[in-house]
Amino acid sequence: MEERKKAAALKYERGKMNAPQVVAKGEGIIAEKIVELAKKHGVPIVEDKLLVSMLVKLDPGEEIPPELYRLVAKVLACVYSSIRRR
Repeated sequence: MEERKKAAALKYERGKMNAPQVVAKGEGIIAEKIVELAKKHGVPIVEDKLLVSMLVKLDPGEEIPPELYRLVAKVLACVYSSIRRR
């Protein structure tokens, strides 16, 4: 049996937010749409199955919990790095 695709989108504004927030999440067709929209708008995509499995449990607008800070920091570092290379 094939595992359903999962996706989550995060937002973080340094100095304005205490922690990144989940702004979209989903599985299956919803996940595919999240990825499609990210690509269309030039939003960097980082694949991390462990992290996304935890993020999809959060509600949209919810800040990530402290136990996910380290994992999300790695993702944000990849995103900022890819943006600088453009």
